[in-house]
Amino acid sequence: MAKNRLGRGLSAILEDVEEAYKSDVKSDDSIVKKIPLSDIVPNIYQPRKHFNEEALQSLSDSIKKHGILQPIVVIQKDNGYMIIAGERRFRASKLAGLDKIDAIVADLESQNLRELALIENIQREELSPIELAISYKELINDYKITQEELSSIICKSRSHIANTMRLLSLSKYTQNLISEGKITQGHAKILVGLDGDSEIKVVDTIIGQKLSVRDSEELVRKLKSELESCEEKSEKKDIPIYPNLSKVIEIFNKIGIKTTTKQNKITLKFDNNNKIDEFLTTLNKIL
Repeated sequence: MAKNRLGRGLSAILEDVEEAYKSDVKSDDSIVKKIPLSDIVPNIYQPRKHFNEEALQSLSDSIKKHGILQPIVVIQKDNGYMIIAGERRFRASKLAGLDKIDAIVADLESQNLRELALIENIQREELSPIELAISYKELINDYKITQEELSSIICKSRSHIANTMRLLSLSKYTQNLISEGKITQGHAKILVGLDGDSEIKVVDTIIGQKLSVRDSEELVRKLKSELESCEEKSEKKDIPIYPNLSKVIEIFNKIGIKTTTKQNKITLKFDNNNKIDEFLTTLNKIL
């Protein structure tokens, strides 16, 4: 049920948008209306948290010169309207000093607002990797669907969804840097699985030295190798040295058995089968 309901909601809104963008209907007041900006409020379920100021200013300059080429999508809300799609255009229009904006007034049920805001942004690729990951997680949790089912709804591969959601396992420090565009999703994938201190160390190095994804992979590989080496040394240091080990070695030497030792391990070396037989005979006597 969740998948069908989401699919119909998204389909309806995108069909309205596509119809409005056709040149032969853009002037139709029944589809596109000029609405005062003061009557419009953002969607409270907007998943997008970061709006690049430079990009907004650039869009604002374009709107001043060319006007709004694509209307935003709104629904009636209380005594005004709420944005469903096009918050960047709305914000840029306010920067441009416009009083009104072209908008499609969609007929949607209020309970669909959240998923439509999420999916509209996902489909139009206007979210950062972290915002996408949060959106995927919310849709999966809210509708009790699998990654595979979500994949068919939003037309993204299941591996893309899984890899994106793994970014949420990173620290907030790293997530903020991804949202701000200071490191790419390609860099971020490499960091998944590192402990907190190593993650921050690698992130700071990537930014400070402007490392490529390939260079970052090599850095993480070396770091993991160093950590494994340190763990091995630590384990060796923790092994107690038994004081009577030298006496055991002396016994083997007396019966002509060569030995090598490493930490608390003794390796026996036999020159031939006769030496093995002698050793077993001596061992039987002792036992």
